[in-house]
Amino acid sequence: MRVLVLGHGKTGRLVAEIAAEHGHSVHVLDARENPDAAALTPPFVAGFDTVIDFTTPEAAVQNMRACLACGAKMVVGTTGWYDKLADMRGLAERKQAGLLYGTNFSIGVQVMLQLARQMGAALQGHGYTFAIEEVHHASKLDSPSGTAISLGQAVEAGASLKGVPITASREGDETGVHVLIAKSDVDRITLKHESFSRRAFAEGAVRAAEWLSTRTGCYDLRDVYTQL
Repeated sequence: MRVLVLGHGKTGRLVAEIAAEHGHSVHVLDARENPDAAALTPPFVAGFDTVIDFTTPEAAVQNMRACLACGAKMVVGTTGWYDKLADMRGLAERKQAGLLYGTNFSIGVQVMLQLARQMGAALQGHGYTFAIEEVHHASKLDSPSGTAISLGQAVEAGASLKGVPITASREGDETGVHVLIAKSDVDRITLKHESFSRRAFAEGAVRAAEWLSTRTGCYDLRDVYTQL
């Protein structure tokens, strides 16, 4: 495939490397080359089979508007823009484009989300309270992380409750730690995912782009990760 990577941060660079390892041709645009999505003209976007975005929430929305309007297939690993999800889904469907989004492209995290929902359902009505703790690197923009929010939503859906508290910390170069705690008067259950490398996120994003390349429509990674 011809892959366009938007964003030249730590994860974006790794996405480009892994896409090349998979045998794809890769072009990377950083923020300075693409202010306000100005570089994403229809002729330029048409030169790529898939687009992968790891930028910022503001940039991602502009990038999606430009790419999806061209009918592009787009994987978005950026979080913090989901208040615009309905608009982006509608645009993708109108233009017969492809959009696959997710708060975390690590397969391990996707499994944790499934387990969190099952854990909430199994403990419902047995006197447990739930809490989430997460730690990320000091330069991470969103707090709490999209993954922590998704984890809370999974527990809430399983346990039929609202408002699982999230404690977020930003320190050093921590790749990501997410902990779900269920506590009762007599015991405590802990479900933990600790990331050692951004490679898991990048590998998942490349596999998602390969999967999306033959599809149109809008997809949440939580619904399709087992197919990647």
